[in-house]
This record gives sequence, C-alpha cells and structure tokens, in this order.
Amino acid sequence: MKLKDARILVTGGSLGIGKAAAQVLAEAGARVAITGRHEERLVKAAKSVGAVPIVADAGNPHDVEKTFEDVRRHLGGLDCLINNAGFGRFSEMESVTFEEFEKVFRVNVYGAALMGARAAAMFKAQKSRGHIVNIGSTAGLKGFAGGTIYAASKFALRGMTECWQAELRKHNIRVTLVAPSEVATAFGREDGQEREPAPNKLSTMEIAHAIKSVLEMDDRGMIPELSVWATNPW
Repeated sequence: MKLKDARILVTGGSLGIGKAAAQVLAEAGARVAITGRHEERLVKAAKSVGAVPIVADAGNPHDVEKTFEDVRRHLGGLDCLINNAGFGRFSEMESVTFEEFEKVFRVNVYGAALMGARAAAMFKAQKSRGHIVNIGSTAGLKGFAGGTIYAASKFALRGMTECWQAELRKHNIRVTLVAPSEVATAFGREDGQEREPAPNKLSTMEIAHAIKSVLEMDDRGMIPELSVWATNPW
C-alpha cells in the first residue's frame, strides 16, 4: 500500500499504540481518522498528530455505524482499518464474573468484529483493495495466570483474523494480526496516564513502525501475523 493519501481509520487513537500509529502514518502522508470515547482527550490527540477526531465507543454498535458515516464524510472512503481499541480485566479464575467478560469482549471482540465487517463492506463497495490490521497481543498466543478474560479475548481476535483472511483474500483485502508483548502505555489505567518508558518494555513507536512496515508491503503480498516481543523483559 502506498501510504501517501491513503485513508486510514485507527480505533482507540487517543493514547498509546493507536496514537503513535496515527502519528507515524500521518507523517508518511496518510489521511488519518482516530476514534476514542473521551472527547477532550481525543481532540487533543488528533490535533497533535494531524488526524480527524471521531468520538465513538468501539464496543457500541450505534457508534460503529456513526464512525463509518463520519469516515465517508471526512475521508471520502477508506483504505485501511486499524482495530486497536481494547482494554483488559485481570483476576484469578474463581473471581471472574460475567459482567467483566462482557465488558472486555464487547470492545476487544464484538466491537472489532463489527468494525471489521463494516470496513470489508466499504472496501468491496469501492471495488478497491483494502487492509485490516487487528492489534492483538502475545496474550493471544499463550495464556497466563490471572489472564482468563483478557487472553480469551485476544485468542478470539486471533481466530477471527484467520477467518477474515480466508474470506477476504479473494477480494484483494489483506488482514494482518500485530501482536505486541508488554508495551509501556496507559493500558489498564482509568486515569489515562501513560507509563514512563522502560528499558525492558516495548515502546508505542516501535509497534507503530511495525504496523507501518506491514502496510507498506506491496499489495500483492501480505503478512498474516507479526509478533513483537521485548528482547529481555525481566
């Protein structure tokens, strides 16, 4: 994909990986829109990276429809969706509740599925190539103690990615899973405060450049899955 003038939508773009990806792609000449639930934070992030802000909750079906209406209005169409919105809940298996499962799956799985379906429909209607990048996690490759809910959601996202690849290749639509290990972000913090960079953790910019490299491959090829690990996380 040629990034210059490419129309790209990044969900969860107010902070962390989403914001970094939006910045890197906008700097490469792409026209970028970002979504987020908190308007003030979203608008500030959009202004700083040169993106269009779309206030929306990726886990709300009504907001998903609104997002694509805004994408049409502001970008005139879509070439790439980056399904980045997500969060986690962590507890031992005996403490897991239905409500916790539902909250996490509503965004990490159901929301991603609805966003992906709308993007695929738009690509087909445009009779153009397209690319969906799902931001997974190495928690979707190997579970861990306390990770029942979060890991299950990322395993589900990985499975959906493989299904979409099988369905969409014949339409020249590429689908890639990017699975980072631990990244120094605001993940898990209600106050939205980004964590300080750490020498043993990945940075948001490293993941942003991994996403950019996946997108820049010529459209005749695709990378189904890219895992990014910290070399020595201990």
